[in-house]
Amino acid sequence: MVRPLMLAPPLIFAGFVALAAVGMFRDDPDDLPSTLIGQAAPGVPEKPLEGFAPATAEMLADGQVTLVNFWASWCPPCRAEHPKLLELQGQGVPIVGINFKDQAGTASGYLREDGNPFVGVSFDPQGRTAIDWGVTAPPETFILDGDGTVLFRYAGPLIGSDYEQRFLPALKGAMKTP
Repeated sequence: MVRPLMLAPPLIFAGFVALAAVGMFRDDPDDLPSTLIGQAAPGVPEKPLEGFAPATAEMLADGQVTLVNFWASWCPPCRAEHPKLLELQGQGVPIVGINFKDQAGTASGYLREDGNPFVGVSFDPQGRTAIDWGVTAPPETFILDGDGTVLFRYAGPLIGSDYEQRFLPALKGAMKTP
């Protein structure tokens, strides 16, 4: 006689195998889908990073395509993407920065030394806003349309071929949309 508890381990293992198979055979297994796509962007923290202009909800829906970038001064990939953020700013792309899980003095010093690409910078030391946005780890960048609707989510630094093949086309597409 087979006891029900003896069937549990093979059934659990089969369940894990099925989940792995589904994950491996989806369209883009490296893509981290966002439930925010097509939705209004969540808010930004009211507290600005000391010494910088605050990010506001109005900045997210000011009639033009806007980027929202989650970053931290302790994050090496954030530092690697910083020149691209400055380049995008130089091209006239407004970028709202949300510094999270960081020390205010360290983050302020970093922007003063390496340049500030942001039109407004919020400070979220506990990372509560990052949870609302579904951020898994810094850096993450969101493309918003002029009404503040999330069009695209990009997890990772804005560098390399993935940036060129996925992020830039999404940004260009958003800029062309009336």
